[in-house]
Amino acid sequence: MKIFLVDDHPVVRAGLVALLGGEADMEVVGQASGADEAVAGIAAAAPDVVLMDLQLGEGPDGVAATREVRALPGAPQVLVLTTYETDADIVRAIDAGATGYVLKACPPDELFQAIRAAARGETALSPKVAGRMMRRLRDPGPALTPREIEILELLARGAGNREIARALFITEATVKTHLNHVYGKLGVDTRTAAVSKALEAGYIRL
Repeated sequence: MKIFLVDDHPVVRAGLVALLGGEADMEVVGQASGADEAVAGIAAAAPDVVLMDLQLGEGPDGVAATREVRALPGAPQVLVLTTYETDADIVRAIDAGATGYVLKACPPDELFQAIRAAARGETALSPKVAGRMMRRLRDPGPALTPREIEILELLARGAGNREIARALFITEATVKTHLNHVYGKLGVDTRTAAVSKALEAGYIRL
């Protein structure tokens, strides 16, 4: 299996190269630290599986990179390998086309199994991630839209209505409307309570 690594930490990439090098059926054929570099490298290297981190420093994140990679002719499978485990991150990655989602804290054997499953086109989820998804299916909670989640993430970073409007290219009135919907869905009436409940439920992360 030809594997391409996408992670903005050189030490992490070096560790993965060493780890995967011990498996007879795996070969690292390329690596990148950012989304644009990754898409170009993957198109050239034609790997079977891409190990994709979600946080890639400045520029597009791993979800955006996953979407672009999956749009390539003869697209490889994308296996997310990250430290983030919120419901929002998992759903966004899978919606973008990722075939699996594994946490960096997993044992090496679990990662190897996930890579082999991804190469076969099978879904591969860390047990902790699978558990979160099962809980979400059993108790879906309020259905927040992607836009509402974006606004909550900006709120969590301390942004005001005007800053949110500028960041999302919408009007302040639209921001207020979205916030009212969020408050109703979460059963809260303040920004602080909305952020707290969204963090607790796993909709967003800091």
